[in-house]
Amino acid sequence: MKFSAKLSWEKNAGESFIDGKYSRVHKWLFDGGAELSVSSSPEVVPVPMSDESTIDPEESFIASLSACHMLFFLSIAAGKKYIIEKYEDYPEGFVDKNDDGNLAMIKITLRPEIIFSGPVIPSKEQVSEIHSLSHARCYLANSVKSKIEIVSGSN
Repeated sequence: MKFSAKLSWEKNAGESFIDGKYSRVHKWLFDGGAELSVSSSPEVVPVPMSDESTIDPEESFIASLSACHMLFFLSIAAGKKYIIEKYEDYPEGFVDKNDDGNLAMIKITLRPEIIFSGPVIPSKEQVSEIHSLSHARCYLANSVKSKIEIVSGSN
């Protein structure tokens, strides 16, 4: 499998660039035509050089991990004949120094809330097992050193 995207940034007219006071806003373009406006986080680079109304790479990182986990969870649950009406997650990422002294996303917490329906509702243990399988199969989670914690709020 191979995946690709296009990133595009251009200096705004009147910006010096070498003074460090340039816009970090840029575009991410994907093969299906989706386009996102992206910027550095205002917690990393202050406004007005960042745009807090856009997605930032840190948010994208945790959302991607959450989406990967969710998609595997949905697939596994469907295979076990559990009906899911709704799946929501509230992922959080924590940046701190890693063991090498570099800033890194050291921990990601997924907080999925799942509503099941139908004739068979999985037990908490069965939901936990599906989360474990989903985590093991999520190749994004398998690609990072960050500790990933799953705190399930399923019914």
